[in-house]
Amino acid sequence: MTRTLFWDIDGTLLSTARAGVFALEEAAREVCGSDADLQALRTAGLTDSEVAAGAIESLGLTAEPQLVSAFLRAYERHLPDRLHWRRGGVLGGVRAILDDLRDDPGITSLLLTGNTPAGARAKLEHYGLWDDFDGGAFCADGDDRETIARRALTVAAEHAGEPVAGEDIVVIGDTPHDVRCGRAIGAATLAVASGSFTVDELRAAGATAAIEQLPDPAGFRELLETVAAAPRG
Repeated sequence: MTRTLFWDIDGTLLSTARAGVFALEEAAREVCGSDADLQALRTAGLTDSEVAAGAIESLGLTAEPQLVSAFLRAYERHLPDRLHWRRGGVLGGVRAILDDLRDDPGITSLLLTGNTPAGARAKLEHYGLWDDFDGGAFCADGDDRETIARRALTVAAEHAGEPVAGEDIVVIGDTPHDVRCGRAIGAATLAVASGSFTVDELRAAGATAAIEQLPDPAGFRELLETVAAAPRG
């Protein structure tokens, strides 16, 4: 059986230590003419479009689609440089698991993320993970999580050369938003409490399984089998 894994990025694969907020602040200066402090801006689990809209509204402006788009393009331009401003890193267990999965013909690792394509690439290249994924479903301007999740089914089918059923997909993330994405497409969800949410919160959101941290590669493969075989809620 071929299994498709859809991985979230922030809080699941890596942490930028919120270095991306510096790029948001630069976008605010460039696009909105505001020298804003956005360090307290809520970002966990939100799409880049939602984060940009929140930043704009925090400045007392209306998040019109054209303004959000311009803000995102500025953010994308500044993100690669600003990632150097904080010492983030790849999260525990990720590198070993991806190395173990790389040459397995029965597993395809893709991305399912609220990052824009450019934002996702900047982060993954910075932390040496870009080549571990065969593309994925990303945030286009204005997308919500459910829209991205539905796009993921199309991406999975393109890679498989045939439709992929939700029962053959596992979504791996660290927020209730990721869990909802998986449930929206009938996929199993493996939630890791490596971000801002606890195991109990992730279970309450309906995760198929919720764990404190990723296990070693052998443990991850066992967990995948258990999660994939579990009934969908």
